[in-house]
Amino acid sequence: MLLLSDALVFDGSGSDPAQGSVSMEGAKIAATGAEVSSAGCDLIDCRGLAVAPGFIDLHSHSDLQVLQHRTEKLKQGVTLEVVGNCGFSPFPYSGDAAALREFGGGILGGTNEWGWPDAASYLRAMAASGAKDRALSLAGHGSLRIAVRGPGQGTPTSPELDRMADLLDDSLSAGCAGFSTGLMYAPGSSATPEELRRLCSVVARRGKLYATHMRSYSATLVEAVLEQIDLAERTGCRLQISHLQTAGRANWHLQQRALDEIEAARERGIDIEFDIYPYQCGSTVLTQLLPQWTLDGGTAALLNRLRDAGVRKAILDEMSASNRYWEDVTISSVATDANERFVGKTVTEIAALRGEDPAIAAIHLLIEEEAAVNIVSFNQSEENLRQLITHPLCSVITDGFYVKGKAHPRLYGTYPQLLGALVREQGWLSLAQAIHKSTAKPAARLNLTDRGLLRPGYAADAVVFDPARIASHSTYDSPAADPQGILYVIKNGEVVFRGAAA
Repeated sequence: MLLLSDALVFDGSGSDPAQGSVSMEGAKIAATGAEVSSAGCDLIDCRGLAVAPGFIDLHSHSDLQVLQHRTEKLKQGVTLEVVGNCGFSPFPYSGDAAALREFGGGILGGTNEWGWPDAASYLRAMAASGAKDRALSLAGHGSLRIAVRGPGQGTPTSPELDRMADLLDDSLSAGCAGFSTGLMYAPGSSATPEELRRLCSVVARRGKLYATHMRSYSATLVEAVLEQIDLAERTGCRLQISHLQTAGRANWHLQQRALDEIEAARERGIDIEFDIYPYQCGSTVLTQLLPQWTLDGGTAALLNRLRDAGVRKAILDEMSASNRYWEDVTISSVATDANERFVGKTVTEIAALRGEDPAIAAIHLLIEEEAAVNIVSFNQSEENLRQLITHPLCSVITDGFYVKGKAHPRLYGTYPQLLGALVREQGWLSLAQAIHKSTAKPAARLNLTDRGLLRPGYAADAVVFDPARIASHSTYDSPAADPQGILYVIKNGEVVFRGAAA
């Protein structure tokens, strides 16, 4: 048995903390409170420290890295993460996994050897690696599309849609926690409302979660929100809007309208919530800033379009109309050593070095790197971020993914950033509220009945931290820094990480 003694205990419910202890027997919590017996227990003295449930990262892209037991999430207190988001899952593939790797490699990372033919085989690999209790997976819409009809955009035929629905049903039956879409990523971006309704009806029937990277987070944010609300209302699926935000300075005023629509839908009985990470910058692939039609057919077809002078002019004209602030876009990863010097520089800075227009510089970089370029982009105002992260419908996520270069600091420090900078230093919300948004709230979205709270019978997952010291040292320039102030991370009753005391 393990006893966390004399701690400030945050049970995850959002209630005020209480001084007491938490005892764990095997993989379960045995007792909590002020009078917990220490007989026969291994003792961790938590005087001056806080104890919370292990953090649950509802939105992660560590699909491959959880199999490798990477520790970036663990060190910040994450004991369960949900992969398969934004339409990207490392399954299924049909015949050859190469098309799936081409589609998902920019977000999922990894070598050229990954891919599973179905959800069941991926989940078996997770179990064999020992990661089964550390991750849940969604089935990605983009991956389903690639398996059924390849990288081409357009509307699936009736038999193709039947096959996608069957693959999704098989995935949910095998143990996937839900379904995700990435409607700003080709080929999922060409999905019709009818296609999405068919698939979300499967999700609703199975009682699982539907998480969506919507069609827009900028000028047409409100329309994108309304599309997803309509989808949930028609199918009855449980809707999670992924990383809600309003990207682009000219669009920041749209956020309140989007929240008004979400709140009105909730009042009508639609099961809708959202999530966000505690940073003003986001991260994705550079190809997402191109018109979606350029991505039809995969990487080879894209590069042919970028090299064609006539097509490139049409691309530049469309990009110019989007009011893109290239000084807000920083290159975080490239594939070749030749352009490594550009990592950490904005597209505007790269354009100045090359004597080119920023949009032209972005296109040339994509050609040179065969489209394998990741970015960090400044998206939202501090006021908007505060409004989102303090909203009662919001869970806190990392949205972290691995790159060859400089990953977004959220991969290394999301929860210490939340509890340190936003709670202790800026006072945006209470410690109890922030912990709730990182534990019981995401657990409820997943319909988990044994995680997210420090209560007898629940999983013995916990984080012991110093509220006065917890902080992230991860920055955009130097992201790979361990956080401070987390003393112990406990998974299934065993200490799996020990941090420095001071």
